[in-house]
This record gives sequence, C-alpha cells and structure tokens, in this order.
Amino acid sequence: MKRTKFALFVLILLYLFLLGPFLVIFVASFGKQAVMTFPPRGFSLEWFDKVFHQTMFLDSFWTSLYVAFAATASALLLGIPAAYAFVRHTFPGKNLLETIISSPVIVPGLVVGFALLRFFVLLGNLPVLLGLYLGHTAILIPYALRVVTASLRNFDPDVEEAAISLGAARLRSFFLVVLPNIRAGVAAAFILSFITSFNNVPVSLFLTGPGVATLPIQMLVYMEYYFDPTIAALSSILIIVTVLIVQSAEKMLGLSKYV
Repeated sequence: MKRTKFALFVLILLYLFLLGPFLVIFVASFGKQAVMTFPPRGFSLEWFDKVFHQTMFLDSFWTSLYVAFAATASALLLGIPAAYAFVRHTFPGKNLLETIISSPVIVPGLVVGFALLRFFVLLGNLPVLLGLYLGHTAILIPYALRVVTASLRNFDPDVEEAAISLGAARLRSFFLVVLPNIRAGVAAAFILSFITSFNNVPVSLFLTGPGVATLPIQMLVYMEYYFDPTIAALSSILIIVTVLIVQSAEKMLGLSKYV
C-alpha cells in the first residue's frame, strides 16, 4: 500500500512538472491586467481577440502554414522512396547513410540552423522564403523517413511479391499494393512533420529575414517589446490545436505505433 501511494505521489509530481507550465500560461491568458501575471486578477477575453487582429501574427501564421505544408510534402516525396529502399534493399554504407540522413535530428537545432544559413542563404544567395522552405524540408526528412520505415516494416513483403508474381510491375505494385497499406503511417508522418515544421524555432531563427518570419519567431520578437497576455493567449490556442490534432491522429491512425 505504501509503495502504491508513493508511486501515485511521484506520478502526480511528474504531471505537475510536465503540465504545470502549460497550465500557468493557459490561466494567465485570461488575465485582465496589461501585464501578464499569475494568478491573474480579473477575467478577460480581450487578449484572444487581440491575437486575431494583430497583422504580424496573421501574416506569420500564413507563412508558417505555407512553409509547413510545402516542406512536409517535399519531405514525404523524398522520404517514402528512401524508406522503401532502406527496408527492401541491402547495400554498402546503408547504416552510415541512415546516420547521415538522421543528422538534422541528432545535431543541436542551432547548429543545424547556422549550417543551413551558410549553405542556403549566404553560399547560394537564395531568397529568404525559398531558404526557409529548403531548410525545413531538410529537418523533416528524418521524421518522414523514420515513421514510414516503421510502417513498411509492419507490412508483409509477401503481399507485394504476390502482386509482382501475378504480373504487376514493381512500381505499379508499390502504388496499388504497398502505398495503400501504409497510408496510416504516411498520414502519421505528415502530421508529425507538419507540427514539427510549424513549431520550429532554432532553424527558423537563422533562416527568416526582412518581411518573412514564421509564427514562433514573430512571437519571440513580440515578447522582446511587450509582456502582455497576448502571447499567453496565442500560446494557449496553439497548445489546444496541437493537442487536438495529435489526439485525433492517435485515435484514427494509432500514431504511437509509428513514433
């Protein structure tokens, strides 16, 4: 009994440690004062209304949305064939290549951002938005590759071989047999990659420029000059939307099976 109570106590502390900061932000977003405080004094929804009337947030939201969709689609177009090659074939240097592709996840984000800045912007003199898109694509490929790889390993290759033995070309069998059977994994990879891109800070911090900024970077800029509950309100909206997307994906796709 004592061990059970102790385990329950530790679990409660763990939840408080993990969820406490989010709870503070959520409660503070309803404060009435012009300075963010906790616990808040009074109750107001004006900060949520302000979020939807700030041009800087609206413009950066559409930039984040565009970059996230484009980079996720590109990462999947590159990651799905790569995952198929890694799962179905053996070739020299396979393990080394997997490590290299996974490097954007292993290496600290600030280092990746600085390297991409030097490569895409300074060396190539690329437009800011194009550099941002390419940078996000680079950091999303490992996520797409790992999730699709896990899905392919759960798919019986004998089904594909049966389709080939019946006369279907390998490419045709991939689109008609393999891809439909791993669609849940592809959808999970899309959701994970999209959320990762939309919420990214380290890489976006280096690759944004004049007139082009993602929503998380614009939030950082706003906090340098203001300390009102507007950021708390926007953060609460992002937390709720992200949780709803992840939970919906978990119920429909079983996201935990792939990540």
